[in-house]
Amino acid sequence: MRNIVLRVWVVCWLILVWILLWGTFSAANVLSGLLVALVITLLLPLPAVPVEGRVHPLSLLRLLVTVGYYLVLSSVQIAFLAIRPGPPPLSAVLRAHLAVKSDLVLALAVNIFNLIPGSIVLEIDQSRRMLYMHVIDVGNERAVARFYVQVARVERLLVRAFERETDWRPSPDKESA
Repeated sequence: MRNIVLRVWVVCWLILVWILLWGTFSAANVLSGLLVALVITLLLPLPAVPVEGRVHPLSLLRLLVTVGYYLVLSSVQIAFLAIRPGPPPLSAVLRAHLAVKSDLVLALAVNIFNLIPGSIVLEIDQSRRMLYMHVIDVGNERAVARFYVQVARVERLLVRAFERETDWRPSPDKESA
């Protein structure tokens, strides 16, 4: 039942994307979107992603608010660095270890860090859960510490939202692999 609901949701989402791409809501766009969505879901299926935990809505909301705050704060900081007089800011590649269990949550963490201005993930060591990130404005110890605090906070919120120890169980998809 869950697979059917998920497939219907994906088809509806693809229809919505199709309508948004064309820019007008019409019967022709809905029908052509349905056709394209069915072709995509039936002929080009994605592999199943093992999901081990469960989603906690309040923790997810807190994660979204925190990431939004970091997006705004980092954007202002980068804008200030761009217009301030003086030499360009010092940048560096920093290593951060994440204690997440799921590859799906690791991918989500990488996407979050790539969205936040001023940092970009350069390399992922999947087996050790290590991220190597290029970070702008690391000219002093306080700036480096602030970066690691941000990483730790996002990691903690991801674990609270998706990987709580009480809800964690091995995925049946991983056991059969």
